[in-house]
Amino acid sequence: MATQQEFTITTQGQGLYEITGELRAWVTCCGVATGLLTLFLRHTSCSLLIQENADPEVRDDLLAFFSRLVPPSSDPSMAYLRHTYEGPDDMPAHIKAAMMPTSLSIPVCAGDIGLGTWQGIYLFEHRSAPHHRRVLAHLA
Repeated sequence: MATQQEFTITTQGQGLYEITGELRAWVTCCGVATGLLTLFLRHTSCSLLIQENADPEVRDDLLAFFSRLVPPSSDPSMAYLRHTYEGPDDMPAHIKAAMMPTSLSIPVCAGDIGLGTWQGIYLFEHRSAPHHRRVLAHLA
């Protein structure tokens, strides 16, 4: 039996927002012992990642790396960008989202999300302003 749930994640600007706890609680309530959890992000300027959840410096370094790799459109190195009317962070956010996943598939084992010891599920917000992001979860 498959079930779906939409989660809304409120972001406060660029960064990695851990959503493992919300997802784990939902999977547990569904009572599915084994299956597959599929997550789909309904946006084009943020991403979903499985990353280390023990040391917050990992999240800081990832944010710094991608900010350096794809700077705002106001940076002289990004002068070639044409889509700039939604702000200097918009097109760079689309580029980052094109480089990282917007969906994930994670096994469910013994009624729990099958993550490793140091893994967490994150929404990676690429925009500077706060947003309400929607993640569709499908458990089968």
